[in-house]
Amino acid sequence: MAITGRRARRAKQVPGEELVRSLYEEHGRSLLAYAIRLTGDRAAAEDVVQETLLRAWKHADDLRDNVGSVRGWLLTVARNIITDRARARAVRPTEVNQEIDVPAAQRDHADDVVNAMTVLGAMDRLSPDHRAVLVELYYRGRTVNETAAVLGIAPGTVKSRSYHAVRALRATLGRPGEVPR
Repeated sequence: MAITGRRARRAKQVPGEELVRSLYEEHGRSLLAYAIRLTGDRAAAEDVVQETLLRAWKHADDLRDNVGSVRGWLLTVARNIITDRARARAVRPTEVNQEIDVPAAQRDHADDVVNAMTVLGAMDRLSPDHRAVLVELYYRGRTVNETAAVLGIAPGTVKSRSYHAVRALRATLGRPGEVPR
């Protein structure tokens, strides 16, 4: 009984609410089906029906005067709402969920330059024989046998010189975090 009383009070407070309720009960299904057919999307169609009923509430006096078909008026309003939304979407640029072409952040090459200068400085302290072996093996990417052929020495000598040259570089450069002597 309390709920019925509350509805009666609300109907008195909001003019046209009973009209909208009766329009929805009588024409809601066909209006929704029509909107779904035009939009192809149930959620969008429900929004269109809601907007149509809101406009019916705003024009309640026109609908009460019984000028023309109420269903025809509702379907025309729904079609106009769908057309307006389609035009608004056509004017707006398409939203694309795509990353902007920003070049990837590149690592700072300053450390590489400093390291290269440090290694070249340390290699200048090596004997010419040791330096020649390291240049052929590491910078030119040759094998032990290819280095031996290019330098005109035995492969065992290449191995021995590379071992001693790397030890001399380590001694000159020191361990990471250690100050060179």
